[in-house]
Amino acid sequence: QVQLVESGGGLVQDGGSLRLSCAASGRTFSSYAMGWFRQAPGKEREFVAAINWSGGSTDYADSVKGRFTISRDNAKNTVYLQMNSLKPQDTAVYYCAAHYGKYFNTRRSGYDYWGQGTQVTVSS
Repeated sequence: QVQLVESGGGLVQDGGSLRLSCAASGRTFSSYAMGWFRQAPGKEREFVAAINWSGGSTDYADSVKGRFTISRDNAKNTVYLQMNSLKPQDTAVYYCAAHYGKYFNTRRSGYDYWGQGTQVTVSS
């Protein structure tokens, strides 16, 4: 089993940057592909970014391509989401998720474990 704890959320102005971190428990972090999802008030949880077990392959939602970067450090059991050029429409609770397997998935149903989420608020 994997436990995930997100951090790094907060309030930022339009055009600003934040880096989210997700620390995973356990010694087999590299056995998991990782993803970031987000959920805005009144909306469904949506895919943001994903990364395979080694960090060599990534994918992004069209809405964040060119602005967000997902990365991982297997030695630190941590996955990151660097968010630049933030917009008010990026405001949401951001969730880290783990999928047991080397290759990532862009669907919510493809993930086995979820963190509690961290709030990101972008003011205009």
